[in-house]
Amino acid sequence: MREGGGSPSRGPRGRLVTFEGGEGAGKSTQLALLAENLRKRGIDIVETREPGGSPGAEAIREILLDPENKGWPPMTEALLHFAARCDHMNRVVEPALAAGKWVLCDRFTDSTMAYQGVAQGLGSSVIEQLSALTLKGRKPDLTIVLDLDPEIGMKRLAERGGKPTRYDLMDIAFHRRLREAFLMIVRSDPARCVVVDATYSEDFVAEMVSGAVIDRLELDLAS
Repeated sequence: MREGGGSPSRGPRGRLVTFEGGEGAGKSTQLALLAENLRKRGIDIVETREPGGSPGAEAIREILLDPENKGWPPMTEALLHFAARCDHMNRVVEPALAAGKWVLCDRFTDSTMAYQGVAQGLGSSVIEQLSALTLKGRKPDLTIVLDLDPEIGMKRLAERGGKPTRYDLMDIAFHRRLREAFLMIVRSDPARCVVVDATYSEDFVAEMVSGAVIDRLELDLAS
């Protein structure tokens, strides 16, 4: 029997916070703002993204987002996303969480569910089976879904410039289906997911994101 009573000492618990939403919603910007806020509070942060985040996954990202790669069946895309995710989880996410770090990830499995499972019609059961194999029960502690009218999102992308990805070039009907898919995911798992209206200014959206982290993860981010 262990002497002294009480619980065994443990290191700080790592947290996985994911950012989801349609194109142009500002996920990467809000992730960076939250990371800066958390670092000021002494939290060790790993910023990452999907597809990508590790060398093998980044190589798959280049294939997935290249506008020249057209006509793939949704299953092909889903398998590529999960291949990238498997490498990312093994090399980056799980080691960081085990070390007590917070991982902030721009897109995660919810994006595969929304893009391939729903918007491209593959079906939720396929994504759930692939998730079970790849993630082994790992789920985000919190998922921030940045909600935005797809037409506004497309306008923001056009104003931003740069080379569009294959998904950027999908028609507006696809992006509307995508938005509904993310909102469906929120309704199916309200304990994990929170919707933030991304129509507002960057600073105001960042305040709402910080508020969600405070409320859901019981963290004090007050200045």
